[in-house]
Amino acid sequence: MSSPLKGALLGLAGFGLFSVADATIKFLGDSYHAFQIVAFASLFTLPLIGLLWLRNPVSLRPVHPWLMAIRTVALIGNALLVTYTFTVLPLAQAYAIFFTLPLVLTLLAWPLLGDRVDAVDGVAVVLGLIGVIVALNPGRVEFGFGHVTAILGMLLAAVHYLIVRRTGGVESSVAMLLYPVAGQALAAFLILPGRYTPMPLADLATVASISVTGMAGTMLMFAAYRAAPPVIVAPTQYSQIAWAALFGALFFAEPLPPSTAIGVAIIAAAGMLVISRQDRQKLPT
Repeated sequence: MSSPLKGALLGLAGFGLFSVADATIKFLGDSYHAFQIVAFASLFTLPLIGLLWLRNPVSLRPVHPWLMAIRTVALIGNALLVTYTFTVLPLAQAYAIFFTLPLVLTLLAWPLLGDRVDAVDGVAVVLGLIGVIVALNPGRVEFGFGHVTAILGMLLAAVHYLIVRRTGGVESSVAMLLYPVAGQALAAFLILPGRYTPMPLADLATVASISVTGMAGTMLMFAAYRAAPPVIVAPTQYSQIAWAALFGALFFAEPLPPSTAIGVAIIAAAGMLVISRQDRQKLPT
């Protein structure tokens, strides 16, 4: 199997598992507060990270402590906001907002990292904004707090990716996973009092499945990016809209409106344009 094909298939599998985790969060959100889901899912993820470390013991001391701290705080906020978003918004609407991340990174990388933004990048960003407007259909979809948390969660994810780019991948993968997940568990348990609902064993197992699918998806994405360049792997994220349509229709009575499908297609086209141009700019001349 060629490396590009292998990378694409691994990316599709990884994002498929992420979509399963997202749908599971939505399922649990009918019975439990989002913070409770984050608390236990993060707690159950910590032993999986420990097993990863045991396979390849590495130093857990951050090379850039302050940047790691900022990234950890950003991912704590991201987990809380995104989990809440999935419990209140249709999956397709949430993904439509999250899919704008490459476009936001393009805008933020200009002042923060000194990346050049030309007219084509500007057109892609505007095109993506149009896609969001089409997907969310403001005239028919009521804009609520869930949309706000989706936007804020996406922006915090952008902070995470900017820091990863800034540090150049010098931190170990285990450290990059450990500190945010530990922080998410601690923060969620600290704000959980007054929101906790007792969980039967079956629901605890369902929460644990979020940890397993999320970690498995992460491992697949690591493998995907080792097998193929970002221009091949990154666009596989947009396959999640197919999972959103399937899970939404089967389990949540959320049929995919045509406007959302068209809007997401526009956002995906804009995102792939940005990703492909970034990849070409990294090639040696």
